[in-house]
Amino acid sequence: QVQVVESGGGLVQAGGSLRLSCAASGITVSIATIAWYRQAPGKQRELVASVTGSGATDYVDSVKGRFTISRDDAKNTAYLQMNSLKPEDTAVYYCNLVRRTWPVFDNWGQGTQVTVSS
Repeated sequence: QVQVVESGGGLVQAGGSLRLSCAASGITVSIATIAWYRQAPGKQRELVASVTGSGATDYVDSVKGRFTISRDDAKNTAYLQMNSLKPEDTAVYYCNLVRRTWPVFDNWGQGTQVTVSS
């Protein structure tokens, strides 16, 4: 059974840091594209960062230079290091593991709340 579980969210003051984790079971993360999304109240879900199986990364402009996505294939876990947090980073953060060629999968975690106070 496939499980994707995020952790590491919480309440932090502006300028602080958090590291989110995305632990997978039933899927080998090394063959997946891993993405972190976020959804703030009243807003659409937004792609924040992604890393492919070959290690290529991409970020939305608003987090470039502050967030870093990484993966530890040995632990079957991905991370999102978030530094210099701003109140506008407040959202529920979701981890997505996807693969478009065989074996195809598209799995989401339940989300973890990040709240940045001003």
